[in-house]
Amino acid sequence: MDKKRVAVPLVCHGHSRPVVDLFYSPVTPDGFFLISASKDSNPMLRNGQTGDWIGTFEGHKGAVWSCCLDTNALRAATASADFSLKVWDALTGDELHSFEHKHIVRACSFSEDTHLLLTGGMEKILRIYDLNRPDAPPREVDKSPGSVRTVAWLHSDQTILSSCTDMGGVRLWDVRSGKIVQTLETKSSVTSAEVSQDGRYITTADGSTVKFWDANHYGLVKSHDMPCTVESASLEPKNGNKFVAGGEDMWVRVFDFHTGNEIACNKGHHGPVHCVRFSPGGESYASGSEDGTIRIWQTGLSINDESDSNGPIAKVKVTAEEVSRKIEGFHIADEGKSKEKEEAQQE
Repeated sequence: MDKKRVAVPLVCHGHSRPVVDLFYSPVTPDGFFLISASKDSNPMLRNGQTGDWIGTFEGHKGAVWSCCLDTNALRAATASADFSLKVWDALTGDELHSFEHKHIVRACSFSEDTHLLLTGGMEKILRIYDLNRPDAPPREVDKSPGSVRTVAWLHSDQTILSSCTDMGGVRLWDVRSGKIVQTLETKSSVTSAEVSQDGRYITTADGSTVKFWDANHYGLVKSHDMPCTVESASLEPKNGNKFVAGGEDMWVRVFDFHTGNEIACNKGHHGPVHCVRFSPGGESYASGSEDGTIRIWQTGLSINDESDSNGPIAKVKVTAEEVSRKIEGFHIADEGKSKEKEEAQQE
């Protein structure tokens, strides 16, 4: 019975088109958050633990391909097919900046110190925007060999990583020189690249293979063949002993990091799985699919003492209260404005 209960996910509805990217914030004083990108052009912010909807960032006029939150979950960034990258206030939902590009923007990532924003897309150019000087032109890193699919920062913002839609490999660029310092060779195009929370590993998905690379010396640590073509993979952040992968067969599978053996197989999506990500504490992982839903699956790390249903619910209430500040600040029936008026009157 336990196994069946654990495999029942929280299903998050709201998107009307496929969900193509997911991103968890680190744990903040208000809990942690999940942002989703969808072809419906409306990225959404959710409570990362409960999956409860907090708000929708409205303003894009095309599919949103990539999304991310800064370290403190105070700002969000979204990359879109409308040739723009937008930066949002994650507390209110207001648009802070819109950086225009000349083609579809496929990927975006905040630097660890939150001051810089990296973008890439069909233009084959990696750009770094300084958010302290948003009106200044971005720095353009040496031309990418192909259309950019994924981007990430590592080594305390000294190195950037990118993969291409139309060729294999992951390229690592030195931020100072703007030159490629290393290429991690793969047979197929890398559709997902994730830097582990401790900075030790780069997790990549290419074709039907998930690979783990040493993030400091760039050697291949592990390579595991998957049962089908996988689009995304994510390493469990706390112990690093398991990883989750999803792809075209609609199932979300968990594997042993060391052996590659399948530990769990979660069925529920009604279309290919485009993205999977572990929560920052490793207690759950989320999957986004062609079917327009996000599913949050519990890893079952602490189910032994929570066999009665009140345990998790009590915890959920606490977390919901913690994020009420974010919910109240969002554009939900002008609650934010009425709250501001009340505060002004009290003063």
